[in-house]
Amino acid sequence: MSEEAHLREQICRLAKSMFDRGLTCGSSGNISARLSDGSLLVTPTGQSMGFLDPARISRMGSDMRHLSGDAPTKEIPLHAAFYETRAGAGAVVHLHSTHSVALSMMPDIDADNVLPPLTPYSIMKLGKVKLLPVFMPGDPAMGDAVRGLAGTRSAVLLANHGPVVAAADLEAAVFAMEELEETAKLALLTRGLNPRLLDPNMMAALLARFG
Repeated sequence: MSEEAHLREQICRLAKSMFDRGLTCGSSGNISARLSDGSLLVTPTGQSMGFLDPARISRMGSDMRHLSGDAPTKEIPLHAAFYETRAGAGAVVHLHSTHSVALSMMPDIDADNVLPPLTPYSIMKLGKVKLLPVFMPGDPAMGDAVRGLAGTRSAVLLANHGPVVAAADLEAAVFAMEELEETAKLALLTRGLNPRLLDPNMMAALLARFG
């Protein structure tokens, strides 16, 4: 199986896994993954992640020009910004997952690091997660906001919208996205209960090693 064929199948398989577990619903969410020649495979606009067809996945050139397949997600500027600013990015996943969106709407979260240090694993997989403002869906300004971070964050949370994660490959991006959603869920479940947080020294050590 060619690299492209394998990646098409992997996108559909992992997208369906997230859909089946309720991490994304309806036609929300999108995925992109980079091939070795610099081109991208991108989930099409308006299609459910639970029912993707590998043959209809969009292919984009490294210049973000549509080459083949169905029309790509309107969030292309968001994905492009991560690839432009993080040289090691091989995949980007964006969902509208419930707990992450709910956390993004809380009035007192830390915009520089929206996930409280509840477990080591969110820090290991995500580092600090930046809260970005509310944008209209598909607004190119989302990409500009990511570029403004100059590649310092692998994950962001779009206020009232959802999380976006970039990683070295598709599997790593999906695993990191799942960790983000689970940590957001923990944050909401323990909200107001004064949970025991990670020691600041441990958090600093984890950020230094994995962030």
